Amino acid sequence: MKEITRKHLNFYGSVQGVGFRYRARHAADMLGVTGWVRNEYDGSVTMEIQGTEEEIDQVVAMINQGRYVRIDYLDVKRIPLVVDETGFKTRR
Repeated sequence: MKEITRKHLNFYGSVQGVGFRYRARHAADMLGVTGWVRNEYDGSVTMEIQGTEEEIDQVVAMINQGRYVRIDYLDVKRIPLVVDETGFKTRR
């Protein structure tokens, strides 16, 4: 049985206007994790993601491979699971 966790992540750097949210949704869909991603007014990107530690790490790695994406700082907090969540969504 896989141990599922949920994390709240704040990404700082060159993370808006570079396909970050598209890459996040694509990676999450490929790996079957759930959650959401959105741009913030301060230029950062916030994500809540639920899956195994390995799956979450893979999503972040896949985002970071983007040609124009540059993550300078990442703030991570473990948060409670969301039961019955389906899919990964892009929020505005």
